[in-house]
Amino acid sequence: MTRLIFVRHGESQVTVNRVVGGPRSCVGLSELGRRQSVNLRDRWTQTSEFTPDLVISSAYPRAKETAEIVLPAFAGRSIEVIPEFGEHDPGPQCDGLKYTEFTERFGDPDWENDPYGVTFPGGETIAEFQIRIGVATRALIERVGSGTAIVFCHGGVVDTVLRQSLRTSGTGIFEIHTKNTSITEFVIVRPGRSRLVRYNDAAHTADLPASTNRPEDF
Repeated sequence: MTRLIFVRHGESQVTVNRVVGGPRSCVGLSELGRRQSVNLRDRWTQTSEFTPDLVISSAYPRAKETAEIVLPAFAGRSIEVIPEFGEHDPGPQCDGLKYTEFTERFGDPDWENDPYGVTFPGGETIAEFQIRIGVATRALIERVGSGTAIVFCHGGVVDTVLRQSLRTSGTGIFEIHTKNTSITEFVIVRPGRSRLVRYNDAAHTADLPASTNRPEDF
């Protein structure tokens, strides 16, 4: 039975700085993000919840840094970077803008109704992003076979995999908030049918603050 485990990266420095953090501007984890990742590593070292056949990370520094911190829990494993598991790409025009700058220039895009509409000028549409994640996930399922793969990725990736696995609408319908370093797990029970085993399991962060304190205005 195929087992897929998706872990959202630890809190990122671009989140603390309130920046649109695409692949060009990501600078890795905040101090809190590193502490979250250490807690996850310690949890998996102590409990041995599973043994992965593949350990995968997106190419974003925040995902790779999370994977590198957690990796010692899986003796003998190495990290394979698969860029297709990266977050929704805002494109070079928006990547690195502070949130306030983005809204001043482009307003508040419609994230809920039109997956083919422009949300990031010059970046991916929601539909393009979801197709990329769907293709990458399908390829991973075929590759891992009856084994277990863990993917260190992003909130948007987890949202997309949930929607596709549960066969819901690509946008709207429900709102989720995937916590940093939380665990989302699926098993593929038969071709085309997956079971959600758990979502947003972040018990290992219970002793940590929810987020880094940051200035309101930039």
